[in-house]
Amino acid sequence: MKKIILAFAALFLMVQASQAQLLPSFKLGVKGALNFSSLKSDGKWLNSDTKTGYQLGVWGRVGIAGFHVQPELYYSQKKAGFDPTEDAEAGEVTIKSMDLPILLGTRIGLGPLGVRIQAGPVFSFAQDGKFDIKTATNFADYKKTSTGIIGGVGADIRNFTVDLRYEHGLNNLSESSNQKQKISMWSIGVGYAFL
Repeated sequence: MKKIILAFAALFLMVQASQAQLLPSFKLGVKGALNFSSLKSDGKWLNSDTKTGYQLGVWGRVGIAGFHVQPELYYSQKKAGFDPTEDAEAGEVTIKSMDLPILLGTRIGLGPLGVRIQAGPVFSFAQDGKFDIKTATNFADYKKTSTGIIGGVGADIRNFTVDLRYEHGLNNLSESSNQKQKISMWSIGVGYAFL
């Protein structure tokens, strides 16, 4: 009799746990991050130094059955320094954009503590199509939109989040096909979920 009661109790707990994972969850929050970006080029015409920028924005997360979708929207300032070449002096480029990553991921953990793995596309829209360019005349023509892929790990501690991510540009940022440039960026951010 005890074995039957224990078996029913175990079955009841497994059903409750599986139903809890099938219920959708929703979070909404704010975030800020430091990013460390550089421009990569085909060939050796560009030697980009890594510079520090920032991100500020909002995020949401909808999860069900252990997986989630996390769209974000943030204002981003990405910087890259470059060494002198035959065509330009040493300088720095600053790219100001609205970025929209759409991350797919999973969370491992219980209750308020958890570790996340996420990846997905990121779409960037330059603000007014303008770029802050210092001393470099050949950086004048940039595209107003770009796409990339982003991935990383994160942790949830109650309502706080911490993320470490890598972003790699997929398309040429320059209007010139002879001077192909792609963004490469690491970021570390913190956030707070108020819902």
